Parts: sequence; structure tokens; C-alpha cells
Amino acid sequence: MKQFKQLIEEELTIFETKFATAMRSNVPLLDRIMKYIINRKGKQIRPMFVFLSAKLHGEVTESTYRAASLVELLHTATLVHDDVVDESMERRGFFSINAIWKNKIAVLVGDYLLSKGLLLSTNHDDFEHLHILSEAVQQMSEGELLQLEKSRNLNLDESIYFEIVRNKTASLLSSACAIGAYSTSQNKDIANKMKLFGEKIGIAFQIKDDLFDYGNQKVGKPTGNDIKEKKVTLPLIYTLNRCDKSLKKRLIYILKNKNKRPEDITFVIESVQKFGGIDYAIIKMNEYKEEALSILHEFPESPIRNALEELVCYTTDRKY
Repeated sequence: MKQFKQLIEEELTIFETKFATAMRSNVPLLDRIMKYIINRKGKQIRPMFVFLSAKLHGEVTESTYRAASLVELLHTATLVHDDVVDESMERRGFFSINAIWKNKIAVLVGDYLLSKGLLLSTNHDDFEHLHILSEAVQQMSEGELLQLEKSRNLNLDESIYFEIVRNKTASLLSSACAIGAYSTSQNKDIANKMKLFGEKIGIAFQIKDDLFDYGNQKVGKPTGNDIKEKKVTLPLIYTLNRCDKSLKKRLIYILKNKNKRPEDITFVIESVQKFGGIDYAIIKMNEYKEEALSILHEFPESPIRNALEELVCYTTDRKY
């Protein structure tokens, strides 16, 4: 087991029980769906950042467990809603909620998870937790809408890409770090610094996800999936801004009209590799990772800080 997991193994075990309790419902259908979600949970990256950020500044408390549950409830709610928006039939290799129970129920399940998170905070007067996460939910919604708006012309500027990523992906991870730190320090300055730390990691994390789409490893989603969904990612943006006009026109045409054909997807992937889109994305990812680590190194060295550093490196070195 990696060091970052060893140092929070006990907290993660307790958290799983508390999170399952937080999701429970008296409505049989909802309870069945909640159990389906719990049994197919992901890597729990965000709760790990909550607990390590908390332990960097003090001893884990019940407030920390509620913070981790709130983050994971909101994260799960957004995934359920995202699958409806994207019309995705799979999530982490299993059928999505909307694939099994259809869109109406999926939307209501997402709303239910959101409300459970809100109640978890208000019932215990965790108003700073709620403030931090409410900002994240607002940013995530703005990021999703900005992506929908800008993806129509498939000709994104790199600055717009980073704005989308900062809002849509990085905001929740940054909030996880901030809320964890605040739960033990009760210090808004520390929470804000950890929020910036988490934002840098979140951007690096998303770039790593972008890179998976151009690889040949099994990473939990089909290679070329972003291309099929007309998502303009960093390697592709770099390529579109540097290739000649005829190739750019062809790539955009494929994305708009032939993004399902294997031979066309292969052509896009090979073009991105040829024009250095992969190498550029790796450079940017590592820049954000180093910026995150420089913020982390402002705090005294300790086993927890070392574990956080290891977790940061895991987000960019992971194979899936």
C-alpha cells in the first residue's frame, strides 16, 4: 500500500461507513440505487485529499468526516448529472444510473445526493464547509455550460480550455483540500492556500485524463472517447493551433461529422502525436504539478506532507 494510503487507512475505513450512512434513504428505490453507487465507487481521490489536508494542520475530527462526505456526495451528484448531460451509458466500466433507471430518475438521484450534502452541513452548522463547496458547485456548472457553448465551433483558445478545466474539474478538488484544512485549522488563510494547492493539482489531473485519450493503455475509458464526444482537449488544441490550414480544416470536419469511425479517430490521434500535442500537454501537466508542490513546501516537512506529495505525483503518474 502506498504511503499516502497507509497514513489515512483508518480514516478511510471509518469514512466509508459514515458515507454509506449519509447516503441511506427510506425509499426502497433510492436505497437500492445508493447501494449500486457505493459498490462501484472510484479511487476516492477527493476524500484522500480531504483527510491528508486535514492532518497536515491538525487531528481529524467529526467535522473532517462530514467534510469528506460532503465532497463525495457533491462529486457523485455531479457525475450522475454529467452522465445524463453527456448521454453516457457507462461509468467506471459499469452501466450508468441513467442507463439502468433512465434520465428522470437519474436527475432526481443527483438532486437527492445534493440535498443530502446540504443537510449534512446545515444540521451540524458546518457553514464554512457549505460556503466552500457551494462555490465549487457554482464553478462546476459554469464550467460545464462554458464547455457546451465553446465546443460548438471546436476551435477553443487555450485560455478558454484552462478556464473550463479550472471551473469544471479543478474546483471540486481544490475545495476538498480547502475544506479538509479548514476542518482542523479553522483558519481561512490556510484553507485558501490549500485551495490554490488543490486547484493546481486538479488542472494537472485533468490534463492527465486528456492524455489517456491519446494512449493505447486500458484506462477505464475507450481511447478516442473524447474525440467521439467532440471534446476539445489540450493536446488537440495545441495541434489545431500549429498545423496548416488544410489539416486543421480536416481535423475539425472529422470531429464534427466523422468522429465515430475508427480510421478517422486514428487519424486524429496520429496527427496530435505528430504535431507534438502529447509532449506539450505533458509539459503543462508537470508545470502545474510543480506549482502545487511549491505551495505544499511552504508548510513544514512531515510524514503527512510527504504523503501529500506522493499523492500529487500519483495524480500525474497514474496508469488509469
